[in-house]
Amino acid sequence: MIPQQILSNCPLANLSHHNNDINSKFFSAFPIVNFHKGRTTSAMIHSRRDFYKIVLISGHATYFYGDRQESIAPGHCSLVFTNRDVPYRWEIHSGACEGFSCIFADDFLPLHTYLRPADWSVFDSNGQCFFHLDQDQTSIFKSVFEKIIQEQSSTYASKYNLIFIYLLECIHLALKLCPASPRIINSPSGRITEAFYAILSEQFPAGLSRNERFRTARDFADQIGIHVNYLNRTLKTTTGKTTTQLIAERTIQQARALLLYSDDSISQISYRLGFEEPTHFAQFFHKHTQLTPSSLRQI
Repeated sequence: MIPQQILSNCPLANLSHHNNDINSKFFSAFPIVNFHKGRTTSAMIHSRRDFYKIVLISGHATYFYGDRQESIAPGHCSLVFTNRDVPYRWEIHSGACEGFSCIFADDFLPLHTYLRPADWSVFDSNGQCFFHLDQDQTSIFKSVFEKIIQEQSSTYASKYNLIFIYLLECIHLALKLCPASPRIINSPSGRITEAFYAILSEQFPAGLSRNERFRTARDFADQIGIHVNYLNRTLKTTTGKTTTQLIAERTIQQARALLLYSDDSISQISYRLGFEEPTHFAQFFHKHTQLTPSSLRQI
């Protein structure tokens, strides 16, 4: 079952002064104002969260995550990415910290990619998830957060689609600051896995008809030009999941995004995802989420 996640009980979120009525249940952005020692009781404890977070923060503080730590000198600014798995805490040394923060759940995803937050290296605590910024870099990231917060309070019907574009901008700007590390896909298994994900990502544009979609492991194997058993063994080795599981996860991800962020009817969404009947889509969705498509929209 793929769990549903809704944002709640974020210590930093309690420091903001935004109107909760304008926030998606799966995304929230807010300024960090006067974050000092007296307001960090919960932040002093190592804890995990049920969401991903990006923080742009300045002040005199130390960030502890896992068995590592990073310090911010007074007057300097840092960009921090946190995931759901590694416990972390903040320690404020003097004065107050200021900045911005945005938090989001797995369901806050673009409609055109198979990637999840965990697939970006900046959310990997074993990689580079903390960035010391210079003045110019700080100004660039500050402008991105300001766009996110401004759009969050707008009345634009598709504002969360636009916000995700700004979120991607923030992530890719951070990735550009990481040392270059070429992707290793020279092995046969790496090339096959890459080819599978590339084809999978192409299965969900709005204009693709049901008859043009690949639905089974054999469909993907035929497209890559290998035997289906070889594809299954390769993906199981490289991802730990079967081809069918990966296809189902991506379909559910797309279904959630369409149900939450589009005005399409359930029948239209069913057709867009390649199901012949809405009842087949409803059964598939319930099997993997323990929810009906209509009940997700009512949450």
